[in-house]
Amino acid sequence: MSRREAFLDRGVGETRGVVLLDGRPERLLIQRDGDAPALMVGARSVARVRSVEAAFNSVFLDMPDGAEAIAPLRTDAEKPVRGASVEVEIRGEARRGKLANAWLLGEGQGAPRLLNPAPSIEEELRQLSRADMVTMGDEARVVADEAEDEALAVVHALPGGGSLAIEPTRALTAIDVDTGERTGGDSKRVSRAANLAAITQAARLLRLKGLGGLVVIDLAGRGHDGTAILAAMRAAFSADNPGVAIGPVSRFGTLELTIPRRRQPVLERLLDESGRLSPLSAALRLARLIEREGRADPGGRLEARCGPLVAESFKSLQPALAERLGGRFTLSPQAGWPTDRLEVTAS
Repeated sequence: MSRREAFLDRGVGETRGVVLLDGRPERLLIQRDGDAPALMVGARSVARVRSVEAAFNSVFLDMPDGAEAIAPLRTDAEKPVRGASVEVEIRGEARRGKLANAWLLGEGQGAPRLLNPAPSIEEELRQLSRADMVTMGDEARVVADEAEDEALAVVHALPGGGSLAIEPTRALTAIDVDTGERTGGDSKRVSRAANLAAITQAARLLRLKGLGGLVVIDLAGRGHDGTAILAAMRAAFSADNPGVAIGPVSRFGTLELTIPRRRQPVLERLLDESGRLSPLSAALRLARLIEREGRADPGGRLEARCGPLVAESFKSLQPALAERLGGRFTLSPQAGWPTDRLEVTAS
């Protein structure tokens, strides 16, 4: 029977939640201090209709605090008019180049404002893990760091050998299964074992990475047992991915599925458009590194070094970090350093 555990890391400027499934990261929830409360999944607000685009079956909304969202027109409700107040709930977070997705609940009253905030990360962890206890502190930080590393990886090892690569594109997420040096009988049996292992791991990793939309899996080998593959897909995806739709194995050895998009992908959360660690993500890592070194050397003075863009993002974190450690650290921007080069030393 699968076992889930929940971990909560409350850091400077950021809270991270992790659900482990049988000891491996399955969910990574990230909330930062600058996030718009009205655009989080589950938040309910009064919004104002900016425009109704019948050709696209969509309504564009002005949300609280100057934020924006989009909602589909409902066939079972009266079409809203421009300028009207409506009550909405966020069903999908904003993604790169895409607005947050809202659901029209009915008429609203007054100016755009938040009515009910989204569930906290701790509340979500308890719901997702169904665990009575949420672990915090140093252990939670280690688990969250490891979950970030796995979420950012492209190639993942499979139990028993082989690997799968997960690469999101603008149109879809491609998953490639490779048997590698996996052994265990004839090639067909090896491919079958690798594919079944890959399906289980792909389901976990897609949840961890927060990926949705169209997913195409390129299975290993030929002559697949479509019935066994689809049964494995339903077992791996349907229980923990509500709303997933799974297609049959094609004659080319691929299968397609669609997963509802709810959260901003972790890669977009942590990386910039070039695929590098974003300055803010690097600044948050630097704050954790300073805090770790500060606890290891109580009372000692610390010098942190990073690139100029990271140093600029770090400014907003300094007051809160100083409350935890005191003013015993200095920051030295280093020209030419990439965002992922971070150093902290005792001075």
